[in-house]
Amino acid sequence: MDRRSFIKNAATVTILTSSSVSSLFGSSKQEVKIGYLPITDHLTVIASSLEKYDNMVLKPIKFSSWPELAEALRAKAIDGAFALTPIGLALKKKGTPIKAVLAGHRNGSVITVKNSNQFNNVKDLIGKNIAIPSRFSTHYLLIHKLLEENGINPNKDVRLIDMSPPEMVNAMSTGKIDAFVVAEPFGAQANSQDIGKVLVYSKDVWQDHVCCTLNLRDELINNSPIVTQELINKFVSTADFIGKNPKDAAKLSKRYLGQRPSIIEDILLSEQEIVSYNDLVISNSDLDSTQVLMKNYGVSDIIVDPKDYLDSSFALKAYNKA
Repeated sequence: MDRRSFIKNAATVTILTSSSVSSLFGSSKQEVKIGYLPITDHLTVIASSLEKYDNMVLKPIKFSSWPELAEALRAKAIDGAFALTPIGLALKKKGTPIKAVLAGHRNGSVITVKNSNQFNNVKDLIGKNIAIPSRFSTHYLLIHKLLEENGINPNKDVRLIDMSPPEMVNAMSTGKIDAFVVAEPFGAQANSQDIGKVLVYSKDVWQDHVCCTLNLRDELINNSPIVTQELINKFVSTADFIGKNPKDAAKLSKRYLGQRPSIIEDILLSEQEIVSYNDLVISNSDLDSTQVLMKNYGVSDIIVDPKDYLDSSFALKAYNKA
């Protein structure tokens, strides 16, 4: 079943309540559906295979685009999702009952350009087509920041094109775009196929930024706090596993990301420290810095109070900081 069918049938056949699942299979474990995209930012979903659970069953649901994932979260088709920080904020602002409980990672994105001699610095992007995942994306903020810092007007000097991340490498190979800004592994994929090359890593544009957060619906948090704590504990444990066992994590990633493990391994072992799974507790300042850029770059001028959206209590307990 594709993602659109999943969402369409969410209120009828496809989605069963956790108690229904338990009774059908004679288990007291609660099924928790977490949406994600096949990107290294969401690599901690390997927790589904890696970890053992006492109170729950983790069911990762893969989406190919951010709009689909956002709609599934809004429509209660899933219990939570790793979502771009601006998307989570936008959903909260529009009334979706969710909380940001954990960062998926820090850093982890890349500005990739065609593998051509005509692209050697940021100013070479003038007049070019640049793909972004969404206007409500951290990547939109990153490319704006990078261009403005180099004297380029993002609204006049380049053409920004919304595109699903899995489509970007092919679009570059066929000449539809000249560059893209997105989470790995698509930059590494383009590089491995000699289609693209790295221009700038996101960590060098905005150090230690939180690109994606784990958003959980209030129903799960309020009705199942023990399950919620176990979920966060396992994601934190898996993040630690990734840092200590990158080769093993890369092997496990195949099922969830669909990339050759060697590509994921190269990203995790890179001397550039492209992506980090350390310190996944979200702070008020993490959200504030994102919202400042969203306002400055015309994404949104309505500020969400972190007190209404952020709940780091489960993450602090997972890190034994509570």
